[in-house]
Amino acid sequence: MTLFDDNPLKPPDENLPAQLAPDQTTEFAPPEPLTPPLAGDPISYAALSPATYASSSLPEDLRIPWSWVHLVVFLVFGFGSLVIVQLGGVLLLSANKHLSQKQLQQLIESKPQFLVGTNILWFALIFLFLYVTLSVLRGLPFWQTLGWKKLNTDPIAGKGSPWMYFFSGCGLAIFVAIASSRIKNVDHVPIQELFKSRTGAMLLMAMAVFVAPLVEETVFRGYLYPLFAKSLGVLPGILITGLLFGLMHGAQLGWTWGLVALLTLVGVIFTFARARTGTVVASFLLHLGYNSMIAVTSIIATKGFTQMPMGK
Repeated sequence: MTLFDDNPLKPPDENLPAQLAPDQTTEFAPPEPLTPPLAGDPISYAALSPATYASSSLPEDLRIPWSWVHLVVFLVFGFGSLVIVQLGGVLLLSANKHLSQKQLQQLIESKPQFLVGTNILWFALIFLFLYVTLSVLRGLPFWQTLGWKKLNTDPIAGKGSPWMYFFSGCGLAIFVAIASSRIKNVDHVPIQELFKSRTGAMLLMAMAVFVAPLVEETVFRGYLYPLFAKSLGVLPGILITGLLFGLMHGAQLGWTWGLVALLTLVGVIFTFARARTGTVVASFLLHLGYNSMIAVTSIIATKGFTQMPMGK
């Protein structure tokens, strides 16, 4: 009993639970669920499946709201949408035409607009999936959630400047070009088919500079890397993401394993920049510089796309 007891003659029973005042009961009431009930479809299920990780022990850039379930649905959607886009494009291209498989392949190869257009449409569908499942259904800021955060350029932080990453990407492209010159059978890879025409080369370079860095960095370094890193560790996350990046380019490189290995190394470097800085902006600038250097050298080598190799 103390001088500050309201009822000094009746000391409080310490064994009884504390009673809340009527106006305090609502303060400790369980919060309302932040997400609506599941809609029963796989996209809603993937979007609302919580990530079961102790986020307090993770770096801020790895505290992501999606889980492995979301990744599985993402892969199914990505593969399915790719098949639908390509099949729809082929049907549109060959409408009212009776073509053999070889003739159809030749027609597709002669239409670089088809290859570039279907890729851009597929990229748009992938972004739509991520936007719906992360931003619409969860109410999260789209770009920031996928790792697009401001690059810390403070010299004390030691993260570097934007121009440093851009010109480092340019230097990396020169290194890869020199290394590629020592690999055999690189002149007949499928992607070289687009350089047989001026239109194909121009479309490819435009997509490489204005589309590919944005899409690929968002998917690989913004979406895949943090899931791998927080589950398996930063180093395995960097290596796995880089490997997947190289394999994704395998088909267009004719599965020339020397070139695939170089692209894997490039992917590892991009992912390392993302991991070191905590933002996709760093890897995006590397990627932009890399592809920009390829575009500039292609323009110079073809004299403004006027002298194409085996040009039509």
